[in-house]
Amino acid sequence: MVLVFKHFFRRNYVGLTLWPFIFVKEDGLKEDVVLINHEKIHLKQQLELFIVPFYIWYVGEWLFRTVLYLNTYRAYQNISFEREAYANEKDLGYAQRRKPYSFLNYIFRP
Repeated sequence: MVLVFKHFFRRNYVGLTLWPFIFVKEDGLKEDVVLINHEKIHLKQQLELFIVPFYIWYVGEWLFRTVLYLNTYRAYQNISFEREAYANEKDLGYAQRRKPYSFLNYIFRP
């Protein structure tokens, strides 16, 4: 279910997935198929890690990468979950055919 909730977002962020919802910053973004596909990939990631462990891993990886890069936005961009979603967001069939734990392929990529 896609909901509009502009108060979640700051700066460059326009979408957020909190199982089972996809939140977008503006009503028009509900029609952005690439953004919605990106968020659907996150739904699959969250399900395969049983939701709460996904968020723990996500925050832990973000904290580790923040220390590594000394830049919070660069850390966000390099979280394995985000790398997988960004790499495949334009492939509209990816979420349906992705293999479980595919985000692991993006942990150590430069």
